[in-house]
Amino acid sequence: MKIFFIFVLLSWLLGNPFLALIVLLVIIYVLDRRFVGITPSLLKPFKRRSRVSKLKRQLLLNPHDTPAKSELAHELIGLRKFEEARSLLAGMEDRMTQSAEYWSDLGQCELALGQLETGEKHMREALDINPRVKFGLPYLLLGDAWAGKDDEKAAAYLRAFQDVHASSCEAYYLLGKIYDRLGDRAAAKQAYRDCVGVYRTLPRYMKRRERRWALLSSVRGR
Repeated sequence: MKIFFIFVLLSWLLGNPFLALIVLLVIIYVLDRRFVGITPSLLKPFKRRSRVSKLKRQLLLNPHDTPAKSELAHELIGLRKFEEARSLLAGMEDRMTQSAEYWSDLGQCELALGQLETGEKHMREALDINPRVKFGLPYLLLGDAWAGKDDEKAAAYLRAFQDVHASSCEAYYLLGKIYDRLGDRAAAKQAYRDCVGVYRTLPRYMKRRERRWALLSSVRGR
């Protein structure tokens, strides 16, 4: 009701309902980014693309700059350009055999491209080197990748992720969805309740990042 009132007021002030709608959406977006954090950042992709362009120019001058290649692959993953990132990472294997971050990035690309067995193998290599690499992110990605294909395996990976990163609301939410698919509604509801419970205990700076999963869990857990 308040939003409708604001829309009517903006339409009256601006004399154009279409322009008023655009202004209203901008206001909602700004308020969400400042106080809630559900909508994605519109600036982040532009910053990533700028960084990608800079790193590519840097590699033209020095094609053997391994740190620049690693960073470029990471930025490409952030832009969901998994094929390009994997091609870049594939040429670095002999120099990065002991890097957990390298195997995690390569495994993430392969999982995103549907190569589950290969991606799982490389994620396991990352975890063998450092079980807490990226705060356990490989476990979360493996759980998400196997969900709907092998839910028992997916649930095991998500529980392993919770052991490393107990404050992740996303893991509880994904676990709840898996239990829903397995037909265990009681376990699913408990996972959703745990998600909301964990969210309430988080410090303010972490709540913004985890709020989306807590909101989704509160809806699905009813």
